[in-house]
Amino acid sequence: MNRPLAERLRPSSLQEVVGQNHLVGEEGILSSLVTRGKPLSILLWGPPGSGKTTLARLYAKAFNMRTLSLSATSGGSAELKKIIQTIEEQPLLVPQMLVFVDEIHRFNKAQQDLFLPYLERGSLILIGATTENPSFALNDALLSRLRVLTVKALENEDLRKILERFESTGATLNLTPQARELLIHFAQGDGRYLLNMVENILQSASIEPIDEEKLPLLIQRRGALYDKHAEGHFNLISALHKAVRGSDPNAALYYLARMLEGGEDPQFLARRLIRMATEDIGLADPQALTLALNAWQAFNQLGSPEGELSLAEVVVYLALSPKSNAIYTAYTKAREAAKNTSHLPPPPTILNAPTQLMKEMGWGKNYQYDHDRPFAFSGQDYFPEGCPKEEFYHPKEYGFEKQLSARIEYFKNLKREINEKKHPPPFES
Repeated sequence: MNRPLAERLRPSSLQEVVGQNHLVGEEGILSSLVTRGKPLSILLWGPPGSGKTTLARLYAKAFNMRTLSLSATSGGSAELKKIIQTIEEQPLLVPQMLVFVDEIHRFNKAQQDLFLPYLERGSLILIGATTENPSFALNDALLSRLRVLTVKALENEDLRKILERFESTGATLNLTPQARELLIHFAQGDGRYLLNMVENILQSASIEPIDEEKLPLLIQRRGALYDKHAEGHFNLISALHKAVRGSDPNAALYYLARMLEGGEDPQFLARRLIRMATEDIGLADPQALTLALNAWQAFNQLGSPEGELSLAEVVVYLALSPKSNAIYTAYTKAREAAKNTSHLPPPPTILNAPTQLMKEMGWGKNYQYDHDRPFAFSGQDYFPEGCPKEEFYHPKEYGFEKQLSARIEYFKNLKREINEKKHPPPFES
């Protein structure tokens, strides 16, 4: 069988591993564990092609233990129970067994729980590998029994070393220096993908060196690294939100483009932009919400890719708008007050009284119709009796909220003048 190049070039010792010096260097965690000769259950967490499987195999090899491997992508509960049965039936001369589970995040909670008693008893050493954030992908009980080790994406220098290792076997990579660097750029820190592209290049019958123009024609460049159903989705939308909040239109555009290029649902992004308009801008620029809604409608009319420009437009506008979380803060406080005083009815004065009984109960008595009062303002109290009359909304002193702050002061003064039987001047917007 013709094994893939990535498999043939896989390191045979921790010392041969490229990159990950924090794990395999002289003071690396894995190196220290091997030196001590006491294996611990570990979880290797990192992006695709960073060397997780290689590290797991070499770690297991270093302890010369009986090892079983399982990929959670293809193995289900039946395969997992077979491994557990093997552990239970192992001879007393083999007090411990090492089990490597690739893509362990694909096991559900019940499957993950199968490991717990054996980890607790010490009859099992578990090595897990995952591309997902362990905090979300693994249940707390299993995670507490594993030491999480972060595996980093490979640097460009690491990828160059992989190419040098390939060429040290006597093979020739017929690339110009510029195309070689472009190939490394295409790999995006993924060593396995780099070697897969090398295999594609080797199949070319080109006699002349392949330059940066020919290279993209020989390889199939993958799409943007992005999993819209996993952690990357939440990390990038958070980055987009914070870039908008931080008034950085360029970073905001970058994250918008990165998510769209990765296949994110534009409808999700449009909804989040509306949220940003209300949460981080609010009434400092009321036009922000209108523009966000219009962008959503424009996208629905145009679709992709034409409609994506409307999302880019609103991202820039939101990033450059004056920022205020006054509405967000006010509503949060109002909700809390509402929860604590939900048993209090509105004051009878402002209640409608469609029946005679309600009128006899005082509903609507002495209500003042504001439009009949000077300046269309009666100054009545609207909070329930016994409910603290809190000022939830505190507008900022910039943007449009500066005008709203002036209006608040106007109505405060107007109420005070009414209570003192004075006649204030009319409000000027």
